[in-house]
Amino acid sequence: MPSVTIMGDDGAALRLEDVHRTYGTGPEAVRALRGVDVTFDRGTFTAVMGPSGSGKSTLLQCAAGLDRPDRGRVLLDGTDLSGLGETALTVLRRQRLGFVFQAFNLVGSLTAEQNVGLPLRLAGRRPDRDEVRRALASVGLEARAAHLPSQLSGGQQQRVAIARALITRPRMLFADEPTGALDSTSSREVLTLLRDLVDRDGQSTVMVTHDPVAASYADRVLFLADGTVVGDLERPSAQQVAERMTALETSGTAATAESAA
Repeated sequence: MPSVTIMGDDGAALRLEDVHRTYGTGPEAVRALRGVDVTFDRGTFTAVMGPSGSGKSTLLQCAAGLDRPDRGRVLLDGTDLSGLGETALTVLRRQRLGFVFQAFNLVGSLTAEQNVGLPLRLAGRRPDRDEVRRALASVGLEARAAHLPSQLSGGQQQRVAIARALITRPRMLFADEPTGALDSTSSREVLTLLRDLVDRDGQSTVMVTHDPVAASYADRVLFLADGTVVGDLERPSAQQVAERMTALETSGTAATAESAA
């Protein structure tokens, strides 16, 4: 299995420089990102928010190497992802990035322990049982190792998904609406876990969310509108985030009405 060399980059875990991404051509083209410049420091928790169509998901996909920008650079610890071929990019994602999704994406026929070890098997490694158990213990589920997903609550399934993402000890953890399918109690458990991973282990984390309460667990909230970064908020409260989102959505609605007039 080839490896990817990771270089240092003055404290930045991830950097996007003048990133553009357009889907389609001609009058139907959608400019999802328009010159995004943003840095994510090591050991920090950043939430990404914005109105529908603002470019949140595209930013996450480009940052994680799941999509390639049309222009600009994405650097992970100083390594320019645009300079990597598909094989090297796949290896980098497998070795250095962790992903948590709204739908959990657990394999229903596998136990929690087997689900957590799956990324290692896909990378050609035989999972070490102690390593897998430590990952489950880190999310408070060591006692549930032998349970199938159907035997776990939604919050527990998401914690298994987080343990699976952490098993490769990723430089960056990406979470796409990780609490979107959970009730308020389970959401709080998952968000507290993500916060603890940053505070306890220094895990660099980027989370896309639409929920101001979820965003309030982050160190910083990054706001997008029309494919550009329009502001950020340090040490946010849920009320501050909600007010900023309301202002963005109101201004977007006004701009749409003006263009249609």
